[in-house]
Amino acid sequence: MKRGSVVGVERWAWPRWVGDARRRVRAALLIALALCAGYAGAQTAGDATGGGADTGSSSGGSSSNWKCHGQFPNPIADICWSCLFPISIGSIEIFENGQDDIENPASPICICPAPYPKYYRIGIEVGFWEPARMVDVTRVPFCMVALGGEQFDVGHAAPHGSQFAHDFEGMHSNYQVHWYLNPILYWLELEINDQCHESGSYDLVYITEVDALWQDDESAAVLAPENSLFATPVAVAACAADCIAASAGFGIASMFWCGGCNGQTYPLSAHVGTHIGAVQASELLVHRMAAKMHRLFISWTYAGDWAVCGPYPQPVMDKRQYKTDLVYPIPRSRDASLDNQCCSPFGRSTIFWNAGKEYPIAGEDFAYQLFRKRNCCMSD
Repeated sequence: MKRGSVVGVERWAWPRWVGDARRRVRAALLIALALCAGYAGAQTAGDATGGGADTGSSSGGSSSNWKCHGQFPNPIADICWSCLFPISIGSIEIFENGQDDIENPASPICICPAPYPKYYRIGIEVGFWEPARMVDVTRVPFCMVALGGEQFDVGHAAPHGSQFAHDFEGMHSNYQVHWYLNPILYWLELEINDQCHESGSYDLVYITEVDALWQDDESAAVLAPENSLFATPVAVAACAADCIAASAGFGIASMFWCGGCNGQTYPLSAHVGTHIGAVQASELLVHRMAAKMHRLFISWTYAGDWAVCGPYPQPVMDKRQYKTDLVYPIPRSRDASLDNQCCSPFGRSTIFWNAGKEYPIAGEDFAYQLFRKRNCCMSD
């Protein structure tokens, strides 16, 4: 029996217990964040209108620049469907379409536990990239870019996004981020197999506006205390190797503190220490948000031998299991020059495709479709 099936026995033998535990963990985290919201509101009350010591707008702070802009993505035209590929059976790729991939389980045959009276099921191990999450990166608090540009009024102040310069340190920026469930294969009824796709509806899961840990670098260390270990010049310089690897394929999994060519994964906060452009900064924050979701056990991993029979928690995220696809303001899928290469692994430089993908005011907020690697045991 392969490793995936053994883990499947350990995890799926008590499905009710596992589901209850996940709900308890998520409820506890949401309560903690709600308690922190009062602190965040006190710290940012002076920024409720876009002002404040550190929140100068890159375009002058005009009130028109703080309007909420966005668009619900067209699931046909705005999604880069070539990102689903490669599709593999075991270690053999059957549909590649010129897309990047990570390693797959070696065996095409898998055995997983099943409910009574079967107790186990035998299937074919299939690998593909599942579009399952949507992520907003916005300057405007509570602006739901991927929900058509709707701005929620929750009676809570949160800092606006900003771009500002410091002498000898270059450009910095801050943004808010929103995390959505988007199992698009299910709600478009493009079902692959019950075991091999996520079901559910489009749903908002997490917003950083009420998360005090997102607003401050030092507070973020509560969630990721290892941050101080990777803030040294040596650790930062080592990320050059990760940038090279991500540009050629995928980043280096063991260098989890690196965001490739786009910056540092740590701290898990809104602050981008090296802002080169808004597309680069937003790509980095999508990476950070995914790492944060894994650290909070909200997101689990679906890739590799251990995930064939079901997902498992991975508090230190393997960054190679995700690809990003920009869907707003200018979808990458509409750029014919990319030749179907319209999604990028975490850490890949944006310099090759970001031209014209942002524009003043309405084009300074972003929405990304997130593809995650999935290995699963497909059976009848």
